[in-house]
Amino acid sequence: MIHNDSGYGKAGLAQAIYYIATGVWSLVGIRSFQAVTGPKIDTWLVKTVGVLVMVIGGVVGMASVRKAETLEIALLATGSAAGLAGIDVVYVARGRISRVYLLDALAELLLIAWWGLAWLRKRET
Repeated sequence: MIHNDSGYGKAGLAQAIYYIATGVWSLVGIRSFQAVTGPKIDTWLVKTVGVLVMVIGGVVGMASVRKAETLEIALLATGSAAGLAGIDVVYVARGRISRVYLLDALAELLLIAWWGLAWLRKRET
């Protein structure tokens, strides 16, 4: 088990807050969500992604609060962030989604970096 003093806990809590907030926003404020991110044809898909992002955030956050960050949690957190960042960059480049998604890509990359730094710190101890 990875312990919270490695910095994983803070990265996990930050990711949990970000993911839960953005997931909830897509569910309860779809109009404001689209005002910022651009119009969507399939709002059911936006809401589906929102639910999945909330679940990821909830699991990562719960593990952080319980100081139970395992390799699997770190992989869930970083893999999710990498996947979302990749989708953001590819579809902005193709002109399919708003450039505002590059801000999300940046946030995802910062989360990955935070997890990576925590992992390096853990290896040093």
